[in-house]
Order: sequence, then C-alpha cells, then structure tokens
Amino acid sequence: MIDVSVIIPVYNTERYIKRCLDSILNQTLKNLEIIVVNDGSKDNSDIIIKNWIKENKKNIDIKYIEKENTGLSDTRNIAVKKTRGKYISFIDSDDYIDENLYYNLKKYMDDNIDVIKFKIKTVDVTGNVLEKLDGPIFSTCTGEKAFEKLCTQDKYMDPACIYLYRRNFFIENDFKYSVGMYHEDFGLTPLVIANSKSFVSTNEYGYYYLKRENSITAKNDIEKNVKKANDLLKQYDEMIKKITEYKISKHTKNLIKRYYTNAVILKAKELYDNDEEYNKYIEEIQKRKMYKNIKPYNLKQALKRLILKYNIKQYLKKR
Repeated sequence: MIDVSVIIPVYNTERYIKRCLDSILNQTLKNLEIIVVNDGSKDNSDIIIKNWIKENKKNIDIKYIEKENTGLSDTRNIAVKKTRGKYISFIDSDDYIDENLYYNLKKYMDDNIDVIKFKIKTVDVTGNVLEKLDGPIFSTCTGEKAFEKLCTQDKYMDPACIYLYRRNFFIENDFKYSVGMYHEDFGLTPLVIANSKSFVSTNEYGYYYLKRENSITAKNDIEKNVKKANDLLKQYDEMIKKITEYKISKHTKNLIKRYYTNAVILKAKELYDNDEEYNKYIEEIQKRKMYKNIKPYNLKQALKRLILKYNIKQYLKKR
C-alpha cells in the first residue's frame, strides 16, 4: 500500500511549483503518490508541471488533473477522492517540505494514528528561514484531548498542510472543505482534530511555508477583507450545525465554539478602515449572541462575556 498520497493544488505558482514537486520527489520515504491538481492556472504552471512529469514519471506515481478555477477547497475535495495512500498530505504549491519529513513520521503511520501533526518554518523566496512556529508537543491521545491542548497553546493550529491524515478516517467521516469560501482550514481543521480517535503532535519541523507579499493572506484589500470576515461567519454557522452531529463531549463542543468565537470577533479588526462594514460585522456577531460561547470559569472570562454582550466595540476598541 502507498504510504502517503501527497495532494498539491496549483494556481498561478509558476515560480515555485518545481521546487515544491522536487521536495516530494526527493523524499527519503519513497512509497508515495503525487496528485497535482491545476485549478485553472493562467500562467505557465501547466507547462512546468507537464515537463516535470515527463522527466520524473518513472520515479514516482503521479496523477495530474486539470480543471477550471473553482478554488482551493473544491480542488482539495476532488483530489482526496483520487487518493490511494494510507495517509493524506496537503502541500500548497508555493511551499515545500524537508526531504526526511515523511520518513521521520513513518513510525506514527505504522501505529495508525488518525492525525499526525508536525511543525512549520516560514521562509522568504530565497529559502531563508524567517521564523520557526512553535507549539505543544505531546504523545498519542484522543482528538478531544489534543484539541484542548492545541486551542489554548498553539497559535498556528488551522493550516491543513501541517498534518498527515489517515485516509480511511478522513473519508469515512466525509470531511470536506467549504467551497467558495476563505478560511477553509479554519472551518474544518478543528472539527477533524476533535473527531479523531488518536492524535499526536510531534517536534518535526518539516514544512516550509513561503511568505510572499502578493499572497492571499498578505493583501490588504478591503473588498477581500470584507469577504474573508463574512466567510468566517459562514464557517462559524456551519460549525454550529455540524457539531450537533458529532459524538464528542459537551466540554469539547464548548471549546470549539469558544475557539471559533474568538477568531470571528478578532476578525473585526481587519475592518477598522471601513466603518460601514465594521458596524455590519459587529451587528452580525451580536445577532448570533456569541458571548454565550464564553463560559465564565474565572473572573477574567466573566468580564469578557459581559463586555461582549453589552459593548463589543469596547472590547475591540480601535487604536
């Protein structure tokens, strides 16, 4: 059986895609398949990918899918259906991985862990390491225990790319990324973690995340910021519906609600420059009575709940 199905969604990354593909080809763990999905790129990504496949097809099992542009979520969902490996790994096409990443994680795969977490380094376009993103390290536990640790200690929990997912677990639970929305990782990753029966968080720094100025997350565009904020609300609404179906404890459900709530509220800060949109967003938060998701287990949380209930703008006061 193939150890890892590596999924690479591609959209206009001609400058970086070869480095990404080479980093998978050069893995010391060789029993892999690569599924490259070109999401309607308008640059030369297609030519680069096809040439790369011609040069390397004999060395690794490669599937190449071309489709119209429908976004990252749909691209990932399509690729998951094509996988045959024991584990699924998502890699963004402008990023790359350490040559020993999958080899170093193989022992956890052999233990059939549902979700395996590793760590990330941010790099610039020349490969210089800008930051090592730390987080808690712990041995195998339930997903509910893992979520409790991560949501309070890990600042970089959401990205799908820093996990290996046991394929049968992922597919049997029918996990899908929300199509047409930003924050697809934020919308799904916490639910995947909480539903896993086994989870491990390793100290393996194996993923290199490229920080480039023109990326989606770097643009300061008010129209995009408004859509991202509204999509976050939609992800919250979907979560509220989904967790009623999950066989997880009330405590974990409360933690998930609080985690989403904090993210939704803080997102309002990105709308500071547009009073109209800022006020609309605050109104939407108030309609949902999100303050109820903040359980007052200490004085600080009790005060936060009261402020969010009666004067959310004071909590988010502009500076």
